[in-house]
Amino acid sequence: MGSIGRRGFVAGTALTVFSAAAGSASASASTQTSALPQASASPQERQPEAEPDPVRKGARAEPEFRGMWLATVANRDWPSRPGLTPAQQRTELLAHLDKAVERRLNTVILQVRPSADALWPSPHEPWSECLTGVQGRDPGWDPLGTAVAEAHARSLELHAWFNPYRVARHADPGRLSAAHPARRHPDWIVPYGGQLYYNPGLPEVRRFVQDAMLDAVRRYDIDGVHWDDYFYPYPVDGEAFDDDEAYARYGGGFRDRASWRRNNIDLLVSETAARIKETAGRPRFGISPFGVWRNAGTDPEGSDTQSAQTYDDLYADTRKWIREGWIDYVIPQLYWNIGFAAADYAKLVPWWDETVRGTDVGLYIGEALYKCGDPAQPAAWQDPKELSRHLTLADRYPTVGGHCYFSAREVASDRIGAMAAVVADHYPTWVRPPR
Repeated sequence: MGSIGRRGFVAGTALTVFSAAAGSASASASTQTSALPQASASPQERQPEAEPDPVRKGARAEPEFRGMWLATVANRDWPSRPGLTPAQQRTELLAHLDKAVERRLNTVILQVRPSADALWPSPHEPWSECLTGVQGRDPGWDPLGTAVAEAHARSLELHAWFNPYRVARHADPGRLSAAHPARRHPDWIVPYGGQLYYNPGLPEVRRFVQDAMLDAVRRYDIDGVHWDDYFYPYPVDGEAFDDDEAYARYGGGFRDRASWRRNNIDLLVSETAARIKETAGRPRFGISPFGVWRNAGTDPEGSDTQSAQTYDDLYADTRKWIREGWIDYVIPQLYWNIGFAAADYAKLVPWWDETVRGTDVGLYIGEALYKCGDPAQPAAWQDPKELSRHLTLADRYPTVGGHCYFSAREVASDRIGAMAAVVADHYPTWVRPPR
């Protein structure tokens, strides 16, 4: 059985992947960092023509979500390298937005807080090192403000993508900028798996990360607040996440540590949702979890899979967030091909369809464009039509309202023409984003 893994978007870093049958497995994410295509010097200002009634076949009566993730951590997608001039960074950013329009997408999910840092002038956290190569150094422009304005000029929605708890992709607090909150509050951080994390079990941490993220919500006319699959970190064999002190202080009344940890994440989600609703713009709140809630072998209400489980491994009860209506949309990362034995795309789509049915939560499917044409991936991913078949299959399920592609670098390069096939087969015209 093949191993089941989360998406690999941290270039140059080996990512842990999982196989429930084996207990654990490890593999490496792709570490290639191909250059971005040359961007036009002037932005594309044209407004796409929308279908008069853009409703998908068999789907809910609302416009279709067509998104792409634009990752900044480790300069995965953008900027192509740290230290570019503001003009060069802006040119590359606009090229990604123009490519989204060219591919008839309508939403860009831009990573603006990759590692407890910021792509806007935050009063809470330092400037991101992905911009200048030095954490805390002012890049000389406002990337998030520019992204919002330029996306809206192209009739694209701009969702701001935040990582709540990751502090650094290394384990040395001394490498953080001098004014970093984690250096002022060393008791907030937990080293784990060679990285640093804020401790989700501390109420002051939970409030701080909300404040840091909501600063961007209040400053900018963003269309969405977006989180990915990182809550408690993915398990590392032979290593425990050291939250003993926090558990001793706050874990009373819970039957076990796992229940307490899940409640910590539930509080983060529910409190953030409530605070977003209090803001003037009230952007949509969406989360893109790992694609398996629980396996049927663990819980009869789980999916027919043999995989890592968000409920058990990340302490993220994604199904509860949907049922409670805390989030506005969910984008499960269904990064496996049709027929993959351990986590079959064709089995997971109906499970998620059933999960959101009867709720007001939008369901969009996260697609592994980055796997298409990757020689390290199974044979199915060498077929340019695999991704198009995903959309054809998902069209049969009434609650599926669209798809999102990981990620912008592959949307632009389209190694084997898989994205072009999706556009040709499923996106005959541009449609306005759902709202």
